[in-house]
Amino acid sequence: MKIRPRLVTHQLRIGILAVQGDYEAHARMVERAGAEPVYVRRPADLAGLAGIILPGGESTTHLKILTEEGLFGAVQKFAAAGGGIFGTCAGAILLAREVRNPAQTSLGLLNISILRNAYGRQLASEIHMGLTKLRSEPLEMVFIRAPIIESVGEGVDVLAEDEGHPVLVRQGRILASTFHPELTADPAVHIFFLSLLSAGRAS
Repeated sequence: MKIRPRLVTHQLRIGILAVQGDYEAHARMVERAGAEPVYVRRPADLAGLAGIILPGGESTTHLKILTEEGLFGAVQKFAAAGGGIFGTCAGAILLAREVRNPAQTSLGLLNISILRNAYGRQLASEIHMGLTKLRSEPLEMVFIRAPIIESVGEGVDVLAEDEGHPVLVRQGRILASTFHPELTADPAVHIFFLSLLSAGRAS
């Protein structure tokens, strides 16, 4: 069964963690999807946001900055209060309940086990076309030194797979991908994320 995102009828403010990774590409995609992007660098920046995007990069660097700037606990509180979170690649690692290879502290907001450095530490990039539950047409997926989601727990819906592994998963208003949708011309994943937040406000 395909998931049909609701049309977003009012502009949402979407935060983007702006410390590393291609957060500017996420901002452009958020605008294309019909929302207002807001760069987040400190806890006060979370005020008034419907959701936040945790971009790619190095998860250890993100974790260090989140901790030093007081954002680690602030993001957890944001999620507990109903805020949506979308993590891509390193952002998916930050969201996971369990991180391996090596083990690492995480936000623990998404009931998945994820494997870091799954394809080695060298820069590895691949582009695949794959089917998802978002629509009938294939989706372009850009993988850059991607982690692997090893297992999903209760409450997690697998929205897309690639080579036998989940690559796009959702738990409530938490969304994660091991690929980089912001590096394509297709805003489908960002539109889906916005639809989750819009539906949450309407309910």
